[in-house]
Amino acid sequence: MKRFIIGTAGHIDHGKTTLVRAMTGIDTDRLKEEKQRGISIELGFAPFNLPSGQKAAIVDMPGHERFIRHMLAGAFGIDIVLLTIAADEGVMPQTREHMDIIELLGVNKGIIVITKKDLVDEEWLMLMEEEVREYINTTILKDAPVVAVSAVSKEGMPELIALIEQLASGVEEKPALGQARLPIDRVFTVSGFGTVVTGTLWSGQLRVGDTLELMPAQKPVRIRNIQVHNEKADTAYAGQRVAVNLQGVEVADIKRGYLLATPAYLSPSYRVDTRLHLLSSSKRTLKNWNRVRFHLGTDETLGRVVLLDRDELQPGDEAYVQIIMEKPVVAYKGDRFVIRYYSPVNTIGGGIIIDGNAPKQKRFREDVLDELVIKEEGSLYDVILHELESHPEEFLSVSELSKRTGSGQEQTSQELQQLMDDEKVIRIKDQVYISTYGMQVIGARMLETLEGYHRQYPMRSGYPREDMRSRFFKQLNPKDFNLIIKQLEEQGSLSSRNNQLMLPQHVPQPGSKELESIKEIKKVMEEQMFTPPGLDELMAVSGQREQDFGEILAYMVDAGMLVKINQDTVFSNRAIEEGKRRLSAYFEQEKELSLATARDILNTTRKYALPLIEYYDRIRFTRRIGDIRVKI
Repeated sequence: MKRFIIGTAGHIDHGKTTLVRAMTGIDTDRLKEEKQRGISIELGFAPFNLPSGQKAAIVDMPGHERFIRHMLAGAFGIDIVLLTIAADEGVMPQTREHMDIIELLGVNKGIIVITKKDLVDEEWLMLMEEEVREYINTTILKDAPVVAVSAVSKEGMPELIALIEQLASGVEEKPALGQARLPIDRVFTVSGFGTVVTGTLWSGQLRVGDTLELMPAQKPVRIRNIQVHNEKADTAYAGQRVAVNLQGVEVADIKRGYLLATPAYLSPSYRVDTRLHLLSSSKRTLKNWNRVRFHLGTDETLGRVVLLDRDELQPGDEAYVQIIMEKPVVAYKGDRFVIRYYSPVNTIGGGIIIDGNAPKQKRFREDVLDELVIKEEGSLYDVILHELESHPEEFLSVSELSKRTGSGQEQTSQELQQLMDDEKVIRIKDQVYISTYGMQVIGARMLETLEGYHRQYPMRSGYPREDMRSRFFKQLNPKDFNLIIKQLEEQGSLSSRNNQLMLPQHVPQPGSKELESIKEIKKVMEEQMFTPPGLDELMAVSGQREQDFGEILAYMVDAGMLVKINQDTVFSNRAIEEGKRRLSAYFEQEKELSLATARDILNTTRKYALPLIEYYDRIRFTRRIGDIRVKI
């Protein structure tokens, strides 16, 4: 059985509520004021069982111009519209405005129901049908059937229900897989149960026990109970009218316009990028920075229109537009919206969300407009690639890409596999990707940095890895940065060793002056093997300035000519090896070594013997036990 929602639309007092009552036996006017005034103010809902056994729900939308915002809250999410036109009045102002809204929302399945057939004669009815058809032929419902009914005598009702059955077979169901979204249109308390919200489930599934996120408040809530079409259920599916009993939230914390969603799926935003269509029937143009009323789902907020490629939008035209909201909204790519003038309040246009969490856009920028074209018109393959290449130094997961592109995770994964096959993206770790272009951007910056570094410090073996990350790639944590390095190493772009990065061909190379200094330092270090000169004395021997001497010293340590055993003391590598040889010979005869004995064996003083023996402990040549050493 298909899941779908039927909505009534039309001018005030054109028989929508009476029609629903005739079809379902339910009076959707539930408020005392509605009963007294004989008009619908709030949305009404009724389950509807077709003769075939097919179950649906009917949303009865108010027709009065003052309650268009309530009508809009119900219009989002309907699959079939019953546009009611009273036989004794014909097409009226709210008929046209409701039709505009239906068209803006893309509802292309419907039936034109001429109501109150019993109030007119046959000739008048024929004239009215002709007038209605002439009007409808200019709308999205130009191919919709027209049926005349009387909710009082039930004449025409069997034909109407048969037409609904026929249309239902062609309804494309909303996706029941993937992320859940339930725009809230009613909030109330039920004694003994607590907070209850209702709405039309746009996508996904809801299950008893699920934890959801109340948006835009970003508050976690838990489902205690579910009703679908007034019957208790364990699971609700997209395309159904749902009542949800919530734990963890009070009625005062929820407003109509809020949304229940899969956690971490949506983000509130003050900016949305859209393609906006201004109705040809609009009596005014739309100028940059005009204030409008923005309607999406059950939410309404005020916002400012930023025209990105012009200063004024003419009736009947379309343009790329950013709408800046006065309070955060929760939008998703592909959502339809409607805008109304701030004052006087009337429907003027609507469109499709391109980016529900948009950055601030600059006007009259070709790159901005090109990006919007790709986001709107590109294939999922193109949009995913664009998203990755637009954030070249970011790692993006399948779930994040799915969220940003408005697609299911399974579809996203399939396109990512194709992009990998085409060598346009790289899987950096499980379910996480970077574009090949992004890797090139990162690699180019590293290579440029390393080339400059090697020129400036030719004797250094490489650039400290963590310095590279913290200076140029702070957005990457050390673990992710290491994954990048691994990729670049596998590509042969760079090398790493001892937490340093270098170009693959780089070999530390001192100049002729430095080589002369190195020669002098080696000479004096080997002459004073176990009583080496201090760093100040070595600098004097080198004949170099302090900074240049530091580079030479670091080079000699890296090259293994010298060993720095503490902050102030270096020994030649020859001294280190000779010391090990002498002590090994001692340990062949004795088991224990005192510091005094080591001093004598090395023919040095305590000043040098102690740091040298401690160095041998660190490299696990000897081990200290109390005041003596033993051979490991």
